[in-house]
Amino acid sequence: MSRLVTFSLLALITSVTSVHEQVPFADFKRPVQGFEDVTWLEKYGSQIDQPFSGPLSFSHLPYTRCLENEDVDFDIAILGMPFDTGVTYRPGARFGPYAIRSGSRRQREARGYTMSWSNNPYNSGLKIIDCGDVPVSPFDNALAVDQMEVAYSTLLKRTPANPTQANQALVSAGHPRIVSLGGDHTIVLPVLRALNKIYGQISVIHFDAHLDTWGTYPGSITEQSRVTHGTFFYLAQQEGLISNTSIHAGIRCKLGGEVDLEDDQAVGFQLISTDDIDDMGIPTIIQRIRERVGDSPVYLSLDIDVIDPGLAPATGTPEAGGWTTREVKRIIRGLAGLNFVGADIVEVAPAYDNAEITGIAAADLVHDFLSMFVSEKPPAPRQVGPVTRDEL
Repeated sequence: MSRLVTFSLLALITSVTSVHEQVPFADFKRPVQGFEDVTWLEKYGSQIDQPFSGPLSFSHLPYTRCLENEDVDFDIAILGMPFDTGVTYRPGARFGPYAIRSGSRRQREARGYTMSWSNNPYNSGLKIIDCGDVPVSPFDNALAVDQMEVAYSTLLKRTPANPTQANQALVSAGHPRIVSLGGDHTIVLPVLRALNKIYGQISVIHFDAHLDTWGTYPGSITEQSRVTHGTFFYLAQQEGLISNTSIHAGIRCKLGGEVDLEDDQAVGFQLISTDDIDDMGIPTIIQRIRERVGDSPVYLSLDIDVIDPGLAPATGTPEAGGWTTREVKRIIRGLAGLNFVGADIVEVAPAYDNAEITGIAAADLVHDFLSMFVSEKPPAPRQVGPVTRDEL
């Protein structure tokens, strides 16, 4: 290094040092003047969490352990069911509720309006809260299934916080609605058992790559081993929990042959395959679903693997060739106004995710469920143009 360069560097260092010596840190101006000896609340106001901070609840909603706090009421509850010991391939969905809540961090009540729905579910007059997770046993499946049924039944019996604001079909029944965060798809069996106590047989709209109506799996030699994430609909039909007006959407799994399709029909399902979206189009799919379930009480169950694994890789049994997130969201919007008694999103296994894309997609779909619950009919197609203040 030349003497000239060395001298220049020393001069620069000396200059910077002298500036700091001449201007003490304490003399720099504070961003807010006149509040030097006050509390946080006096100086900055409410402690509002950033999207990336604060306790982990869905969309920063109020979080309450509703199972032990019997005085809390609500119209719609978010309930985690961290169960994954009914899977037949990759485990990990016990962390699904955590991943979905984490994926919802950028969502919040104050910014819940979407152009696609033309509503903000949090401004609907309904009380929506996060009721935490069911403390599910990871060691005993029979115990875990019972725990989930008791938990769901407990919350379903609560009196709605604002019954006059809720869906008219459900007001007369006097029960809130629950959005369950799975967990593997087995969680739907205890949910259906709980719903059956109130509504009797219900129709199911089932978004999935797989039928989940198989009677048994090889090696299922005990009664409890028959309860899996691929057999629960068969068991539900055997128990008289679901009607014969249920429907699948997005099916594309490999089968044992035509016999699987025949057995599926016997359980009470019609079938819309993944490929049907190319042949029929989204409007026809929506029409088929609505005509199938009619005015009956409806439960919506969405396995995240209905979406192509390129867009939602974090799932236990991925199948290539699925629908896009946008297509699924569009179909859900077309179902608004049906007599929904509950919904779930399952099989999110974040260990297989990349950059949280599956958790984010799942959280966005839960927001769609909430918007769907507060809508009396599908939203009208938007006209091209800016959003007006009146619309917001």
